[in-house]
Amino acid sequence: MILSQNGGGLLFVEKHPDLRVRVVHGNTLTAAAVLQKIPSNVTEVFVTGATSKLGRAISLYLAERGVKVIMMTKSKERFEKIRAEASDMAAPLLHHAESMEPGATCNQWIVGRFCSPKEQAIAPSGTTFHQFVVPPLEESRTDCVYTELPAFAMPEDTKDFKTCEMTMERGCVHACHAGAIVHALEGWDHHEVGSIDHTKIDMTWEAALKHGFKLK
Repeated sequence: MILSQNGGGLLFVEKHPDLRVRVVHGNTLTAAAVLQKIPSNVTEVFVTGATSKLGRAISLYLAERGVKVIMMTKSKERFEKIRAEASDMAAPLLHHAESMEPGATCNQWIVGRFCSPKEQAIAPSGTTFHQFVVPPLEESRTDCVYTELPAFAMPEDTKDFKTCEMTMERGCVHACHAGAIVHALEGWDHHEVGSIDHTKIDMTWEAALKHGFKLK
């Protein structure tokens, strides 16, 4: 049985330590889906919603792979807490931005909070907005690219899946839903709650591919 709880499920698990079910927020696969859409030769990204569950994991993952990450957050304390989690190699690649202006020189935006058309206008022409913000951005820039929210097509041999999720076509699910299904298919016995373990992003992505999930 797979459950999803607000707050990443951490408090629920702590309150019920003898659970025989796994509590899974599924956002490790969501992070993987966002990262898969970022070109492999990227050297710098600008992240909004950078201290959120997904923003934190994506920022740490990219910095560990040599990418400069400009993390937009008003909270210096939250930024420093995340940077303290990074390795000695990755920590110098995490940069704090208190406003949107530093995004003006970066054409890869990872968007985890609402950005108004005025804020989107700061990005240079040709920018790709990689989204995990809900609802998705108003696409105000005709000279830029907007990725869809992270989602997967179910494996081709899936049976009895007869509903549609929100605005998606039949047979497709949000990445967090897919992540919970993959967790069950793999038979993993750990809970996926609280903060995303960015060291498990690749493992989760490979498991999804193994079971026939296809990134939308």
